[in-house]
Amino acid sequence: MAGFRRLRRGLLVAALVAGVGSFVAARSVPQTPSTDPSKRPASTSPLDDAIDRAYDAAYNLDHDNAIQLARSAVSLAPGEARAHRSLAGILWLQMLFQRGAVTVDNYLGGVTKAQLTLPKPAPALDAEFKKELGLAMSLAEEKLRKNARDMNAKYDAGAAYALQASYTASVEGSVMSAFGPAKRAFNAHEDVLNKDPQRADAGIVVGSYRYIVAMQALPTRMFAYMAGFGGGKDKGIDLLEAANRGAEGRMEAAVALILIYSREARYADALRLLREYSAEYPRNRILVLELGSAAIRAGRLVEADATLSRGLAAFDADPRPKIPGERALWTYKRGLARLLMNRQADAFVDFGSVLEQHPVDWVRGRTHLELGKLADLAANRPGALAQYKQAKALCEASNDPICAADASRFLRRPFSFEAK
Repeated sequence: MAGFRRLRRGLLVAALVAGVGSFVAARSVPQTPSTDPSKRPASTSPLDDAIDRAYDAAYNLDHDNAIQLARSAVSLAPGEARAHRSLAGILWLQMLFQRGAVTVDNYLGGVTKAQLTLPKPAPALDAEFKKELGLAMSLAEEKLRKNARDMNAKYDAGAAYALQASYTASVEGSVMSAFGPAKRAFNAHEDVLNKDPQRADAGIVVGSYRYIVAMQALPTRMFAYMAGFGGGKDKGIDLLEAANRGAEGRMEAAVALILIYSREARYADALRLLREYSAEYPRNRILVLELGSAAIRAGRLVEADATLSRGLAAFDADPRPKIPGERALWTYKRGLARLLMNRQADAFVDFGSVLEQHPVDWVRGRTHLELGKLADLAANRPGALAQYKQAKALCEASNDPICAADASRFLRRPFSFEAK
């Protein structure tokens, strides 16, 4: 039973990763950079074109336009599962954006747990999502009942179940309920891959789940195998990298790979993907934020500072909706880069500004942690202790155990660059 609980905790991340990577993977035309329409191959139908334009808008953070375009795709082909799933996927992406759960930090470490306490989505958005996802699943299953060998229908069904698992885990907060659709998604897309190994986009769901299962302890892995999941960290990454090289599902595979590369400390690879996709989607400022964050993890601090400063200027000029506490997050990241460069005065200004900008709880807690480090560097141990105590309380309250553990460590021993 303990192994089952650990597996379910692991599948929370798996569902999220696979969902981000799979809810749009059924597009039937190659995905190409939105900034260069001349490179876009001719669509095979008006539906394909409508879905492409909807996702181009979504990936450039033009959410209202994306939803309208996705609704038009449904009007064009109300009997196509992928049309309904595309609308459901874009609605789910809007939910994540409105709740602020769209950064790598939200899916790494202890911050993952804090997602379960985020506000629920607007009822109308939630209801439309459930309606469209239900139609996508029923249409795909109806085709499978007529022809069990229809691999397109099986792919459609698996992608819909992956989105259901992602929604259930990330929005409803029920990992137990996500287990069933996650297993159905894995089985369906693994069968598609077995029948057609060239269908690289089916590897997004399969690769994501294989990676997550492989990272569990042995008893949990054994339970996963008995439940029908496959493992293999390297195989999972290989499948995702193949999808990223393929014609379809590139962006979706990249999202999962950026998360995995960050977890595996393959920071240069994460940077490479973020540079590529931030160029393809220049209106997506979250990709620029992630580029700055990845540069910090890679130790490229001058690049991080420049990227985040450029992004902050663009943020202030962007009238579109923002994620909760977004400017505070940008400022926190730049302050972190400046602290690591030992630009203490500049870092202090940034961290002080964070606390004035209504940060979300985990950012507030980590900001106090960094202010404690600055106090230690200034030989102000009483001030440092006060900051670490505040950080520990805030981080524990926001389900950020990594930050809380760091605060406890520095309460016992002053921070220094030599012994950090």
